[in-house]
Amino acid sequence: MANTDVRVRFCPSPTGNPHVGLVRTALFNWAFARHHGGTLVFRIEDTDAARDSEESYGQLLDSMRWLGFDWDEGPEVGGPHAPYRQSQRMDIYKDVAEKLLAGGYAYHCYCTTEELDTRRDAARAAGRPSGYDGHCRDLTAEQTAAYEAEGRTSIVRFRMPDEALTFTDLVRGELTFQPENVPDYGIVRANGAPLYTLVNPVDDALMEITHVLRGEDLLSSTPRQLALYKALIELGIAKETPVFGHLPYVMGEGNKKLSKRDPQASLNLYRERGFLPQGLLNYLSLLGWSIAEDRDIFSIEEMVAAFDIKDVNANPARFDLKKCEHINAEHIRMLDVKTFTEACGPWLKAPFAPWAPEAFDAARFEAIAPYAQTRVTVLSDITANVDFLFLDEPVEDEASWAKAMKEGSDALLVTARAKLVDAEWNAEALKNAILAAGEEHGLKLGKAQAPVRVAVTGRTIGLPLFESLEILGREKTLARIDAALAKLAA
Repeated sequence: MANTDVRVRFCPSPTGNPHVGLVRTALFNWAFARHHGGTLVFRIEDTDAARDSEESYGQLLDSMRWLGFDWDEGPEVGGPHAPYRQSQRMDIYKDVAEKLLAGGYAYHCYCTTEELDTRRDAARAAGRPSGYDGHCRDLTAEQTAAYEAEGRTSIVRFRMPDEALTFTDLVRGELTFQPENVPDYGIVRANGAPLYTLVNPVDDALMEITHVLRGEDLLSSTPRQLALYKALIELGIAKETPVFGHLPYVMGEGNKKLSKRDPQASLNLYRERGFLPQGLLNYLSLLGWSIAEDRDIFSIEEMVAAFDIKDVNANPARFDLKKCEHINAEHIRMLDVKTFTEACGPWLKAPFAPWAPEAFDAARFEAIAPYAQTRVTVLSDITANVDFLFLDEPVEDEASWAKAMKEGSDALLVTARAKLVDAEWNAEALKNAILAAGEEHGLKLGKAQAPVRVAVTGRTIGLPLFESLEILGREKTLARIDAALAKLAA
């Protein structure tokens, strides 16, 4: 049933290349919003001037568009809660911080870093929790004046309640956090800059977010945000506390969380290799969710129709590049040939294609495309599969040459050439010609065609040989066999 009151958000920071774990979070939020007929808010968390960049911001928008995600409020779309970049909302955070201070929900903390470290070390040595100990929680006016007379600066800390906090996570069920494990925390730096711990929940409150679906790494911050929401509601800033759901970790090699440093983590890698957005998203949806126990391949539309956050598994999900490639290959097979041909376009020209631009023949490519579509795993595979059609000479692969050109290969090629000269130039006739040549030398078709394939294409593995010869043409095929014979003779 549609629930148009559902409001979720995707709020990345523009720092570096987008990460596939980030894409999985975006996907689950987008699918949840679309499943319920709700609203997806796209918000940019760019308050960290040292790490954020306009280049990364542009990459984020471009990546969202490439993946096929649309958003109802946010950059380039606008909406009732604009602006949607945190760097443009500083006055809002300053006003909220002042209200929290005035209401007694927050206080100024004058502790130095050295004092905090000393007290934390002492707490650890005594076996006590080492979080903030509340030293400045109840300063008198005289103590405050004395600190300021010393020239000390202060941060703003939120005052956590002295009671356990319990909430029901949509993925993990009921969770309880004890007060000793969730100490008072900073919300504004000494220079007045607001921290993530303030701006993220304030924006969620003001943008009336109903469901927060985010990574498991943020679970520990949830009790702090629950307490802050209670204060924001009492101050009339928030209407309600959202429901939380924490998505499982995406794991890489060696049981470690997939990090930005892992090669397979970068979204740009998948774009450059020629993954289809729908293939990549199909795989990423399986990292914590499934449409059915016995089904891995489905469209994004089918995912949206079936998606329920309660079906997300809390256990960590392992990223398997081979499975990701397999699923992408299946989505390539499902394209109609015209769409596949168009999608291959970027890999048929510089800088990917090794042939001169004028050597490319669109008619030849359209003829070979249906055969290539059944072979490639990612679109970039197309270049090596069809290069023999557009290069003056086939790619020299010495390993393939050594494997195929055994003793007697020259005699076989002479016979094969003679039969190809007189053959009708279609795949069936060409197959029969090579078959007949093989029989004269006591070879089955598989052995007989190997030297011909390497002579013409340069490789032992490739597209169906006889269809390839038909498309390459008689003149080029015979010329390449002649060149191979000359190389064997030398």
